[in-house]
Amino acid sequence: MVAETHADAGVTPGDRFSILVTDDDRGSRQTLAGLLADRGFHTLEAGSGEEAIEITRVEMIHLVFFDMHMPRMTGLEALEQVRLFNALLPAILVTADATRDVLRKAFQAHVYSVIPKPVNKNVVMHTLARALAQVYGDKVADPPARPGPDVSPPQQEPDRT
Repeated sequence: MVAETHADAGVTPGDRFSILVTDDDRGSRQTLAGLLADRGFHTLEAGSGEEAIEITRVEMIHLVFFDMHMPRMTGLEALEQVRLFNALLPAILVTADATRDVLRKAFQAHVYSVIPKPVNKNVVMHTLARALAQVYGDKVADPPARPGPDVSPPQQEPDRT
């Protein structure tokens, strides 16, 4: 098993959600993982469904992105295997083939959402934030931000009337 990871030096992995990006197309996989890492998520990459299954067995993963069409095993077939030992792991399906049949199968498999390719970064981030909030609570509704200067809003004076 070879997993590629992306991490920001200023944030420890415990401060972030771990997201697994599974796609046989290296460019698509790295682009999506890079987008998530830039937003402060700890990301891991899998180039196949089999690799994704192995990673979810040994790593704490909070959400998985699966490409639908991969050699040997589809994203939905891989999710079915993952759910045997992690029944509640949220998954988002990414596909260039969002037919009614694919959508029906995805929702039967309890996929959180289906995102069409090519992906739109705003759709990805919004969908990811909603999925994490639904599973892990409202406190995660906004994706973690990159570390930076602490900028607090100005404090209002208490009303003394």
